[in-house]
This record gives sequence, C-alpha cells and structure tokens, in this order.
Amino acid sequence: MKSTFKICTLITASLFLFSCGGGGSDDDQPDPQPINNAPNNPVISAPVNNLLCINNVVQFQWEAATDPDGDTVGYQLQLATNNQFTENVQNSSNIVGTSYQLSLNKGVAYYWRVKTVDSKGLSSEYSNMFQFYTEGDGGSNHVPFAPNIVSPKLNQLIQTNTTKLEWTASDVDNDPLTYDVYFGTVNPPTTKVAENQSAKTFDVTLNSSTEYYWKIVVNDGKGGISIGQIWNFKTD
Repeated sequence: MKSTFKICTLITASLFLFSCGGGGSDDDQPDPQPINNAPNNPVISAPVNNLLCINNVVQFQWEAATDPDGDTVGYQLQLATNNQFTENVQNSSNIVGTSYQLSLNKGVAYYWRVKTVDSKGLSSEYSNMFQFYTEGDGGSNHVPFAPNIVSPKLNQLIQTNTTKLEWTASDVDNDPLTYDVYFGTVNPPTTKVAENQSAKTFDVTLNSSTEYYWKIVVNDGKGGISIGQIWNFKTD
C-alpha cells in the first residue's frame, strides 16, 4: 500500500510540474520576422507629359514617396524610346533624391516612369508614364507619340458580341491626327478596317471563343507616322 501511494504521489507531482510549464514554454520560440510592405508609388512631375524639350539635357523630377514600415527609400528611373519600354531602355537605379539629370539625343520621342525601392529591396509599382520630345536641329516636324490603349485592356475577356476599340494619341506640334485601324484574328493583324479616321474609337463585331489582335497607325498629315504596338483580347 505504501508503494502504491508513493507512485501516485510521483505521478501527481510530475503532472503538476508539466502543467506549470515544466514541459517547455512558448517564450523560448524566436519572434516571427515582421512582414516587409512595399513602398508607395511615386508621382512624376517633370518633364510634363507631351512636352517639347528645347534642351536635350533633361532634369527628371517626381514627388517624394513614403514607406509604410518607415524604411529608407530610393528610386529607379526607366527611360525608353517606345511606350512598351522594350527599345533603348535605360534604367537609372539607386537614386537617392527626387530628381535626376540625363543628356539625351536630339529629335527623339522618349517615354519615362519611376518606381520606389525600399532599403530591403522591395519595390512599388511603376508610376504613370509620361512622354516628351527633345527638340531636333532646325525645328523639323515631329512624329506623333505612339498610341496608348484605353480599351479593351490587354488580354481582357469580352463576353459580348461587339466591343469598342479605344485609344489615345498626341503630337507635340498639335497637328490634327488621323488613324488607321488594323483588326483581326491573325498576329500581327493585316486587315485594315478603318483608314484616316479622326475618331479615337472603332466598333467591331466579334465571334465567341476567339482571340483578336489590333493595332493603330497614327498619321499627322505631314509625313509623321507612328505605328502602335499589337494589342489583344479574347471572347468567351
């Protein structure tokens, strides 16, 4: 009987110790690492959109961005000669302030944008894109800027049997612009469905379960022509 009592006492003591933390503590676990949040998108300001820069030494400027975690931020400036940022791209990284100067070629259309990068390497989305021209020698006619898509968005799924193609375009000389519309199921589209129209929209009829491709050619009436990129969308 005494032996049985001793065993029960030991078991009870062990359970008491375990219930009071003898089996380990969460305090021994390492603290979870805080989640790093992306910095805010910058807002670009100069050179303003659609500007004709008289000087080919260009000062780029944007507003200071912030980081929700209080991290130090820098900036990356991206510059290209097409609005898809695939041609003659320059990436100027690790910019500390809110301005950056570049010497550029004369008589060229440029497209630029900026993103914010925090001290841990996490970046924001790019800002809106601005476009500008550097003045060439002799004040010649400037080619229109490449058109920008409005709708349908790239790879959008359309669930109707008609849609409106819509785009924007501009010219630093303020020449009246006309547009040729290419549309079809072949990539690149070769069928011209509209020519020399002044409107920046065009209505098309669609078939179901089909992928469509379209592009816009911009003409300023003085020999300046810009060919837009190929855009696409699908039908349900």
